[in-house]
Amino acid sequence: MSHSCRLLCGFLMSCIGWTGIIIATSTNDWVVTCKYNMHTCRKMDELETKGLWTECVISTALYHCISLNQILDIPAYIQTSRALMVSASLLGLPALALVLLAMPCVKLSQETEDTKHRRAVLGGLLILFISLCGIVSTVWFPIGVLHEDGLMSFGFSLYAGWVGSALCFFGSSMMICCSRGDSPTQNPENRYYYSKHSGVTNSGPPINSHAKSAHV
Repeated sequence: MSHSCRLLCGFLMSCIGWTGIIIATSTNDWVVTCKYNMHTCRKMDELETKGLWTECVISTALYHCISLNQILDIPAYIQTSRALMVSASLLGLPALALVLLAMPCVKLSQETEDTKHRRAVLGGLLILFISLCGIVSTVWFPIGVLHEDGLMSFGFSLYAGWVGSALCFFGSSMMICCSRGDSPTQNPENRYYYSKHSGVTNSGPPINSHAKSAHV
C-alpha cells in the first residue's frame, strides 16, 4: 500500500471516528439504569437513562428529563467524562485539518516532504489523544453508574463512543507509523562494489573512450 493510500485510510477512519465521538457527546442515551429487574422497573416507572447532560425517566406514558446543571452536586466521573469528551470534540477539527494539509495532493508554497511528515505526525498524535479521551470516558462512565445507581444495559451513545474511539485509535496509529513515504529505490547505475585488486569499481555500463592508447 502506497504512502498516499495509507494516509487517506487513516484520515477517513479518524474522520468517521470523530463523528462518532461527537454523536456520543451530544446525545444522552449512554446507560439504562434500574434498581430492580426490567419488568418491575417498567411497572414502577423507574427505568432511567443517564448521559453526560441529562437523566431521563422512561415509561409507556411518560418521558421526563432532568438536566444535570448543579456542578457541585454532579459526581466526579460525570464531570471528568464531560471534560474529556468536549475536549475530544473540539480537538478533532484542527487535527483533521493538519492531516488534510499533509496529503500528497495538497501543495503549499516552499514546503518539503519532511514538513508534510511532521504535520501528519502531529495530526496523528492529536487524534490519538482524542481516542484516549473517548476510551477513558466511555469506560469510566458506566463503571461509575454501576457503583452509584445500578447498571442495567448500555445505550446507543456509549456504543457510538466506543466505535468512534476505536476508529480514531487505529486511524491515528496508521498515520503516525506509516506517514513517511516509501523509500526511493536506488539507481543501479550508481551502485559501487569493492574489489580487492582494483579497489572501488562502478557497476554501471562501461564508458566508451575514443582516445588511442599511447605506447612507450
